[in-house]
Amino acid sequence: MPFKSKAQRRKFAQLLVEGKITDDQYEEWNRSTGKKVLPERLHPKASPKKTRSRKTTKK
Repeated sequence: MPFKSKAQRRKFAQLLVEGKITDDQYEEWNRSTGKKVLPERLHPKASPKKTRSRKTTKK
């Protein structure tokens, strides 16, 4: 299974350092990714939407 983003690659590197995954698992994912240019994040955080102010008219 290849990495889908740079953030995912960093997370797996952190898990490798912590000893939660093996070198072989990390290298398998790294090899399957190849030299692809990965996005920073697969699903970037949504920016907050602006709220519209309501105009009230006097009758």
